[in-house]
Amino acid sequence: MRKALLATIALAGLGVGSLAGIGPAAAYDYPWCAQGQGYGYPGECSYRTRQQCQASVSGRLLTCGINPRTAYNQQRPARRYRHEPYAPY
Repeated sequence: MRKALLATIALAGLGVGSLAGIGPAAAYDYPWCAQGQGYGYPGECSYRTRQQCQASVSGRLLTCGINPRTAYNQQRPARRYRHEPYAPY
């Protein structure tokens, strides 16, 4: 009985330990977007080449466009916090 309990605890520990190493996927903006009705702006930006995008949108009433975030190298604005105390003048 004791061996079964220890084996169960060991397996549970291994399961939790394996989940601890899993992190979120890194976000990446690809240069080509599938654009059209139902996708919003800038669209589904998951294509590295124009040929990949065109192959995906073929027959779906969509077009391919350049991702504006990569075209203009725009970074998402960082939050800025004011650390100075308020001083009325």
